[in-house]
Amino acid sequence: MTVSNERKSLPLPGGHQKVLLHSCCAPCSGEVMEAMVASGIDFTIFFYNPNIHPRKEYDLRKDENIRFAEKFGIPFVDADYDRDNWFARARGMENEPERGIRCTMCFDMRFERTALYAHEHGFPVITSSLGISRWKNMQQINDCGIRAASHYPDLMYWDYNWRKGGGSARMIEISKRENFYQQEYCGCVYSLRDTNEHRIAMGRERIRLGELYYGQTPAGNEDTPAGPSTDTTS
Repeated sequence: MTVSNERKSLPLPGGHQKVLLHSCCAPCSGEVMEAMVASGIDFTIFFYNPNIHPRKEYDLRKDENIRFAEKFGIPFVDADYDRDNWFARARGMENEPERGIRCTMCFDMRFERTALYAHEHGFPVITSSLGISRWKNMQQINDCGIRAASHYPDLMYWDYNWRKGGGSARMIEISKRENFYQQEYCGCVYSLRDTNEHRIAMGRERIRLGELYYGQTPAGNEDTPAGPSTDTTS
């Protein structure tokens, strides 16, 4: 699969040519991947998202990401589904709001593993697709990425704003073109709980896993919020 070369070239920071991309899902990473392919960047996808619950949802998101990566021949690292460790870290934060300290813990955990893998396998730069969605707090994500990379002198975090230059709109266009699975909540069990509670309060049905795909969504509803709060996806 080829990507239009009409995009603006994205030089990696520090003059590097190789990056490890932490991916949360296919819809968020699709635009990031196409942008890096168009710029000739050598990158590998690192899928480490132990927050995603239940396992059925985790597999749906991972399999969509693998399917898209295979179109470009992009290496895909399938990291552990370290669910027990995630729940241990989340203990006591079960009722925290989206974008609060539980989300910071979750980003820290995922970036720490990404940074460790990058350090051990010769990647000088890490970045993530997490911040492309308008439902996310980009500063919160970047702070976690920078913090994780700071543990290794040979590593840096690329805090590129993937939303700018039409990135958010292309994310939706690519998702519809590829008929990606469309998740309807951030990912964790607490987000699923809160989103369902919100939907019921609004007279809507509970989320039905594995049924909604981009391209079948009514116009204007493609970028589905993760829950009753206002800024999260994946």
